[in-house]
Amino acid sequence: MKATVKGVRIAGIVSSVPEADETSVDVFTNTALSSEAEKLSDAIGVKTRRIADAKFCASDFAVQAAEKLMEQLGWEPESVDLLVFLTQGPDYLLPSTACLIQNRLGLPTTTAAFDICLGCSGYTYGLWTASQLLAGSEGKRALFLCGDVTSSSFYSENNPARLLFGDAGTATALERDENAAPMHVVLGTDGSGGRHISIETGGSRNNWFHAMKDGLIPPEFCAKSEFTMNGPEVFTFTLKGVPGLIKEVMAYAQTSFEDIDYVVFHQANKFILEHLGKKIKIPNDKFVISMEKFGNTSSASIPLAICEALPDKFTKPTKLLLAGFGVGWSWGAIVVEVGPIPQPCIV
Repeated sequence: MKATVKGVRIAGIVSSVPEADETSVDVFTNTALSSEAEKLSDAIGVKTRRIADAKFCASDFAVQAAEKLMEQLGWEPESVDLLVFLTQGPDYLLPSTACLIQNRLGLPTTTAAFDICLGCSGYTYGLWTASQLLAGSEGKRALFLCGDVTSSSFYSENNPARLLFGDAGTATALERDENAAPMHVVLGTDGSGGRHISIETGGSRNNWFHAMKDGLIPPEFCAKSEFTMNGPEVFTFTLKGVPGLIKEVMAYAQTSFEDIDYVVFHQANKFILEHLGKKIKIPNDKFVISMEKFGNTSSASIPLAICEALPDKFTKPTKLLLAGFGVGWSWGAIVVEVGPIPQPCIV
């Protein structure tokens, strides 16, 4: 899928993270992997991660980011026409979390609000969806919120993926502007790789109610409720697919790295990003790797990286190449001009 979105600009970006952090060494204290923690940490480029308290959901961080962003922009709740919330961890199976967020933010009942379920590619998909809907409607302003609390998806203390993933929520404000530079978008999907990053239970295919018929939850069913990832398959998919995605979106946008100010990929892990940077020949001074303090935050990783690494870069128009890829398999890339906007920040 290719698309060009006209007449919509990014008006602001804010990210929100938990207060509590966890060092890489702390993760596996007194477990079989404790001696490997530091070595793994160096390879994936994560020293600490922000971990949510058990009572918090992704929506809580997204709402906090949205409140800060609306305050920053001086947006009244009544002025928001569209709300899109993207996560793999909704508050409930029913109702849609976006409906609850609409109420929490005090947005008018004329606001269109819905959820999208995606992970690593989610920021690019969600940004395209919200922007395209705004461009094709009579609405003037939209909030695109995304994030995940992946830390709640681990059952085993020895799951090495715990070392990689942190929690976060983000808010991106979109506004109709006939003078905005067009966004160029390329998206794709290959569901044959879906099993390589997964949580098997919780949906209709492996229903908890069926497992509870006899009043018991077998341990193996609990284990299938845990986040699982096949690292070698993820690495192979990424190195095979992402270079072609970047080539395709740059050709579609009729641009080159000379014209791009910054390249921000989904912050999968440092090892993968460095390999991609070399293979695609991305200039080092334009390639953002920013996950040491927060880890891989799923759909929130691109805007969080922008807020941490590029907070003072948007006083003038700045051209970004954004790319998300992973669980699904799913991938998307956008060439977009951002700025001038208020300074992106982390709360």
